[in-house]
Amino acid sequence: QVQLVESGGGSVQAGGSLRVSCAASERPSRSYMMGWFRQAPGKERDFVASIRWKDGHTYYGASAKGRFTISKDNAKNTMSLQLNSLKPEDTAVYFCAADREGYGLGFVERHYDYWGQGTQVTVSS
Repeated sequence: QVQLVESGGGSVQAGGSLRVSCAASERPSRSYMMGWFRQAPGKERDFVASIRWKDGHTYYGASAKGRFTISKDNAKNTMSLQLNSLKPEDTAVYFCAADREGYGLGFVERHYDYWGQGTQVTVSS
């Protein structure tokens, strides 16, 4: 059972930046797809970005393209999401997740096997 722990959330003004990270309790295997989702109050959880562990290929949701960057550190078993040019509508709890089989491009929430507890990102106008 892989455990995921997010860190790095916080509060920032619009236009600012934050970096959220996800630490895995063990090294993800090469088949893993790792992803970030977010959930705003009263809304469903949405895909933000994903990264394939074996080759580092990345995929982004519409809200993230051009502003957010997903990355991984193989040596530390961590994944990060750099959030730039933040907007109030980016306010949400950000969750990291791991898909053992690496289905597709990482867009689909139900493909993920493990989830972190989430970290709050708040952007004020």
